This record gives sequence, structure tokens and C-alpha cells, in this order.
Amino acid sequence: MNDGVRCMWMRGGTSKGGYFLKSDLPADTAQRDAFLLRMMGSPDPRQIDGMGGADPLASKVAVVAKSAREGVDLDYLFLQVFVDEAIVTDKQNCGNLLAGVGPFGIERGLVQVKGDETRVTIHMENTGQTAVATVSTPGGQVTYAGDARIDGVPGSAAPIPIEFRDTAGSTCGALLPSGNAVDEIDGVPCTLIDNGMPCIVLKAADVGATGYEDRETLDNADDVKARIEAIRLKAGPMMNLGDVTELSVPKIMLVAPPRHGGAVSVRSFIPKRAHASIGVLGAVGVATACLIAGSPAAAVATIPDGKRKTLSVEHPTGEMTCVLEVDADGAVVSAALLRTARKLMDGAVFG
Repeated sequence: MNDGVRCMWMRGGTSKGGYFLKSDLPADTAQRDAFLLRMMGSPDPRQIDGMGGADPLASKVAVVAKSAREGVDLDYLFLQVFVDEAIVTDKQNCGNLLAGVGPFGIERGLVQVKGDETRVTIHMENTGQTAVATVSTPGGQVTYAGDARIDGVPGSAAPIPIEFRDTAGSTCGALLPSGNAVDEIDGVPCTLIDNGMPCIVLKAADVGATGYEDRETLDNADDVKARIEAIRLKAGPMMNLGDVTELSVPKIMLVAPPRHGGAVSVRSFIPKRAHASIGVLGAVGVATACLIAGSPAAAVATIPDGKRKTLSVEHPTGEMTCVLEVDADGAVVSAALLRTARKLMDGAVFG
């Protein structure tokens, strides 16, 4: 890789990272991962010798290819590059980086523009699920400028609505992989849920938190972190994930009653550091858990009426709005969110 590898650096949602064409990376997984670790500067807490931002939210990679699947435009593989460990994992999805996949695919010529807006259907290889992103393409080109705002990102950008399809059980095999709405782990009632992202949802108060802390406070709360990590390790096998000691899933979601007019307040761990906001699919999981009778989330949430439910998930830097469609039995059948993205750099990176 002495000549560099073509790459576009983008912000997607509240994360950022490198976007690559699959054909530009080594076909051998071990060689690919070794390159990505060197490129990001891992393992090192500062990632000083690489492109990484010394934060899991800025140490991410999207690998994109033109899809051969019928009715699908792009295949997207998400890779989490650990900051201070020599680990590259595909064991989770990323709905934030997903926001940049459509624009990237159009810019690389994999998707043809279809008017002022271009709908891009994306197969997410990590979980086998499908998403449809609507990209602003006035004049036949991607535009990143617009008036849409999302909490956790300063300024505004072009809106990228994303609709998720067939998300339930995409990693764990079932929406509730244990078969229960509530499981008690170490004396704490938990909902083990997978609606696009394996999550453990529990009341913040049950593990010594409030659910309203800022990120720094949570990252320094060693007692809370030790308790939730013990729960996470026990939940792994219950969620069909096996030993999750070195995995980035399941995520921990600490819920509390809303304070700012939303549906629920959440503080999430990804999984061992507190999230600056909340992941897209983590928000979908929490919103879904709010609709499960008897769950810890339902106990603290404020839920609107109707089959189409707009739930505002409050997080440390604002809120994320999830729009859920439910069937006659109350089961969630689709989820949609608003994201934005911005191209930051297009060139070559070195490993």
C-alpha cells in the first residue's frame, strides 16, 4: 500500500470515517484489517500515527460495492476499527456511517442519478438487512448543502432520510433473542433486543446512574461501567452472540423518563465507552423496546397513540426522532430516521 489507497473521508450522521470501494482494498481479510489498523493508527489511545480521531465514533470504515442483488444498488460492509486495541470487527452495523453510503456510491459512479432526489437501496452486509436512503441530487450531482439539522452535529446539511426494512433479529435471529420481554441479569430487569443492533435496555437507576449524565461523567463512573459490563457478558450467550468479551455488541442502553418533551431519555455505551449521542440503530432498538409491554423502557417512556408513532429519543447532545410503523398487533414493521452527511476529503490514504 506504498502508493496509497483511494478513499473518501466523510461524516455520516454523528460519526465519521473512511469510505472505500471494496475493489480498492485487499481481498484477503487479514491484509485488509492490517492496512486499516495502520491507516487509523491503532492500537494507540490518540491514534496519533493515523487518520483515526481517538474515539470509536471517528474510527470507522465503510466498504462499498455495486450490488448484484435484485432491486439493490449498493452493498455496504461496516468495519469498526478499535482505537486502543488491534481489532477490526464486522460484528455490528452502523446506521450513522450508512448516511454517507448513498452519496459515496453516486460520487463513485456506482449509482445513476434519478432526478433532484435519488433513492439508493443499500444491502447492509453485517446484518443482511436493507435500507433505502434518499440523497439530494439537484442538477445531476450530489449536494451536501441544505437546511436539515441533527443533534450532535453543528450547522446544517442536505437531508438524507433513511428507511430501514426487515431489521428485527438481523444479528441475533429474533427481535427478542431470549424469547422474553424482560430477563433479570444480576438482579436487574433487562430487555435483550435486536432491531438492527443488538442492545441491552435497562433502567439507568437500576445500575446507579440517572440517565441524564453527560458523556464525561459516565466514562468516569467506574462502578456503573463495571456493573453494566458484567451484565453485558452474561447477556451475550442469551442473545446468541456467545462470548462478547472482545465484541462491540451488544450495546448498553440506560433509559430514564424524558426531560425535554421526548419519549425517553437514553445514555448508551458502545459498549465500554459512553456514546456522545446515540447510534442510529441503537435509537431504533430503544424506541422499539418502549413499545414492548412490561419492558424497562416502556416503564419510563411516554408513548404517542396511533399506528404511526413518532418517538423522540433524548440523548446527551439532543434528540433523535424515530418514526415507527406498527401493525394491528402492535409489532414494529418499519423504522425511519433523518440523517445528514458531508464529504470531508477525497484522495488517498496510506497504511
